[in-house]
Amino acid sequence: MSTTWIIVIVVAAVVLLALVFAVVGRQRRLEKRREEAAGLREQAQTRARSAKQAELAAEEQAERAKRERQAAEEHAARARDVDPDVDDDTDREGDRQDIAAR
Repeated sequence: MSTTWIIVIVVAAVVLLALVFAVVGRQRRLEKRREEAAGLREQAQTRARSAKQAELAAEEQAERAKRERQAAEEHAARARDVDPDVDDDTDREGDRQDIAAR
């Protein structure tokens, strides 16, 4: 074999090895990015679940507050009905202001 053929074969082998390493490196980078994306998805799902729980708790708290407000208004109405010395118009405005202030 001539020296030229040996050089051509060595250069071809080096190019082929470089291509193989490039492909393997790309596969590693892709796999790393896939793993990172999976972790980010898991975090997103965890945060979404946490947010949903917080929303449900807030809705429940708002419903409880609404029931308490209703009970306070009913008590105030009953107090107006029971107390013979209270002017109905003045007392109702005062009750509304007291309830709104809370």
